[in-house]
Amino acid sequence: MKETTSASASATKTLELRAPVSELIRRRYSCRTYRPEPIAAAQQRRLTELMAAHVAGPLGAQARFALVAAAPGDDSALRRLGTYGFIKGATGFVVGAVRRAPRDLEDYGYLLEQIVLFATDLGLGTCWLGGTFTRGSFVRRFGGLARDETMPAVVSLGLIGDDGGERIREREEGSRRLPSSELFFARRFGEPLDLGAVGAYAQALEALRMAPSATNKQPWRLVRDGDGGGEGGGAWHFYLRRSRGYGKGSALFSVLRIADLQRVDMGIAMCHFELVARERGLAGSWVVRDPGIPLPGKDTEYTVTWVAE
Repeated sequence: MKETTSASASATKTLELRAPVSELIRRRYSCRTYRPEPIAAAQQRRLTELMAAHVAGPLGAQARFALVAAAPGDDSALRRLGTYGFIKGATGFVVGAVRRAPRDLEDYGYLLEQIVLFATDLGLGTCWLGGTFTRGSFVRRFGGLARDETMPAVVSLGLIGDDGGERIREREEGSRRLPSSELFFARRFGEPLDLGAVGAYAQALEALRMAPSATNKQPWRLVRDGDGGGEGGGAWHFYLRRSRGYGKGSALFSVLRIADLQRVDMGIAMCHFELVARERGLAGSWVVRDPGIPLPGKDTEYTVTWVAE
């Protein structure tokens, strides 16, 4: 295997959550309707502190984030930012930028999903916005971008105003997710992974399967290589299976200057997998080291590997 770059164990150990991360993953949903009350000052402070501490992605890219929140009595301050009508009443947004690097979008998704789960732990609603926000207005509110930075996505934030219908629809959408047999494989593509043979990693895989992705395309595929002398050991190779019309080569994404969102999705998947693995006492680190496993088609490409310790 040729190693192109590597990364040490990430800084997720400092992500202090009150609830188990596996519970937060189940609790989180795409909240599009919010109450008009502003986010509490204590919650804003904790979010800002987290953003300041989580700027280095596990694959080497550097990001920065800011909380843009409405002040008390000014619930209209954020309306001009523009979310194409998808979001109603959000009193805050997490806005960010990442420096261009080989795995910048994956790192951005990884870091921003940590913030999403932290906000969920605080009792706030969130929703990822990739192609449905007015980038220029958010960039201006963010204070501009450096020449080597990009803003792939933002997250709406606030007090949950939904009556429960959004959560029901989200659960229905989740029930239509691809089964594990189509996502996870043993040693090569086409050989479904036996989840009974991977020990506690089964929970990490389920957390990954339930991760949010652009229009719920679930672009991730995993191949477990070796056993490392124990259940779930060895290497877990992450692959991106592209959906038609997304990412590189897409005329629509080029015209609208939308980021390669499925690479961001891969970072979200990495975050879920690692956080739950560590919660279950499973150590490991990320490396970019293509194992050369034959691919099922031109729409599939290698992304990263989790090496179990």
